[in-house]
Amino acid sequence: MKVIVADKISDRGVQLLKEQPGWNIVLTTKDTLDGEIADADALIVRSATKVTAELLDQAKKLRAVGRAGVGVDNIDLDEATKRGVLVMSTPGGSSVSVAEHTFALLLALVRQLPKFDAAMREGRWEKSSSGAEVRGKTLGLVGLGRIGSEVASRAEAFTQSSSGAHSQSWPTRSPPRWRCLACNSGDRSWSRRWST
Repeated sequence: MKVIVADKISDRGVQLLKEQPGWNIVLTTKDTLDGEIADADALIVRSATKVTAELLDQAKKLRAVGRAGVGVDNIDLDEATKRGVLVMSTPGGSSVSVAEHTFALLLALVRQLPKFDAAMREGRWEKSSSGAEVRGKTLGLVGLGRIGSEVASRAEAFTQSSSGAHSQSWPTRSPPRWRCLACNSGDRSWSRRWST
């Protein structure tokens, strides 16, 4: 089975694919994809490669497209469906990274890192004020899906209380020790509110 990896994925991911018996893993670039796609059984993309009707026309043997990431907006779903090509994505694949990035930005703003970075670059050492602390603060979250739940879990490490609102039923991986503040099934816009 020929599997094309058209966009950069982790070395570990490529290694896992190569360990599969009977799989021929081909790493392509934008320039070499057209020359390899004709006899490919599967295609793995991120967001750089656009899986268009034209590309699918060239891929007569293609059975599956895997999108390493959230969303499939770079894949022509109608054309893939017409051709019987299965399209998959990894919606939770980046949830932890996004949650950690959320805290990186939160800490940078609360501790005023951009201001202090600029001062240091100008040769000034401003140690009199280092911003606020997040410990003991309440973190408000709008949306408690995969990413919101990961953010809420990490907030506990900062001994923050968290409040959140979510418009759908509670996600499978809920933050520990959360309780429903107000579950109003009639309000479809924000039907669940949660808090630690």
